[in-house]
Amino acid sequence: MLNYAIPDDGAKPAPAEIDALTGAYRRRGLLPRLEYFTDVAPDLEQLLVEAGYGLERRVPLMTCAPDDRVDHAVPAGIRLRAPESGEDIRRMRSVQNVAFGESPEVADEEVERLQAGLRAGVRHVLAEDVETGEVVGGGLALEVVDGTTEIAGIAVHEAYRGRGIAAALTAHLTREAHEAGAHTAFLTPGDLRIGNVYVRVGYRPAGECVHLSLG
Repeated sequence: MLNYAIPDDGAKPAPAEIDALTGAYRRRGLLPRLEYFTDVAPDLEQLLVEAGYGLERRVPLMTCAPDDRVDHAVPAGIRLRAPESGEDIRRMRSVQNVAFGESPEVADEEVERLQAGLRAGVRHVLAEDVETGEVVGGGLALEVVDGTTEIAGIAVHEAYRGRGIAAALTAHLTREAHEAGAHTAFLTPGDLRIGNVYVRVGYRPAGECVHLSLG
């Protein structure tokens, strides 16, 4: 989920430019992959498909302005807080990885990268079971750039779903982003069913995002 390229606005790459991007991925042993908003580069999807890329999924883009935000109470027995140590980050990332179908193992290098992101302005919040101390969810808000930020990685342990934790995480991060100066927070839910969680805290559909890759 962390491996993707973003095209420039209005991108219409020539075949040689697409080949160069693909080659850059191959040299690094990575899957050639892009995620972007279709309104930004409306001609790009067809060009990538012609070059052999396939559509992974098409997901809605949702946005929330400060006046639209709806706060959501944190469920009883759950505490939201910023990670305070590398171990906090490791436990939070493990829950997120499992929720997104990846390995629960988190390498030291990833912990260090996430800590560097915190120092650079990325906001992380984890959900913790008050009684057991178990980290049961998490999410992040990227740096605010030109008044805009992305809310991402919202994930909850399967045993704790359906209690409003995801909505509380999203509302918390969105409030922090707005208070930090963002006039627009956006996210891309996996599907419209999941999108209903974000509607409850003030997000509304505003377009679509596509994920394409070359196997």
